[in-house]
Amino acid sequence: MPLSFDHKPDRPDELERVEAAGGRVINWNGYRVLGVLATSRSIGDQYLKPFVICKPEVTVREVTNGDEFLILASDGLWDVVSNEVACRVVRRCLNGQIRSKTADVLNQNRASEAAAVLVELAMSRGSKDNISVIVVELGKT
Repeated sequence: MPLSFDHKPDRPDELERVEAAGGRVINWNGYRVLGVLATSRSIGDQYLKPFVICKPEVTVREVTNGDEFLILASDGLWDVVSNEVACRVVRRCLNGQIRSKTADVLNQNRASEAAAVLVELAMSRGSKDNISVIVVELGKT
């Protein structure tokens, strides 16, 4: 279950907010604020304020017994890998069915290895952005 939604400039509510602030969203190798930034919310990018804001959207959800893991990742992953595929890959890694290319060298735990496999998958699918991934196992002590 997704806990967040991408802050893409062409998302209707984000587009409306950017334009209301006096900005423009331009389709230049993908939709970008002022033709530059492919996200409509950011901690940095001061030169694009007030069009790009840093206010987060927050989701609060109780962890249940059925929750297995949490995937935190940048758009370098999510632009090329669906939520469903990412979850299948992580589940298989945690069950020991898939190993990353670096598993033996880095001596990683399975959650770290799952994150590495997702990075490898995004790169193999031609991700053009930076790729950051963290996998957290839930309910494990």
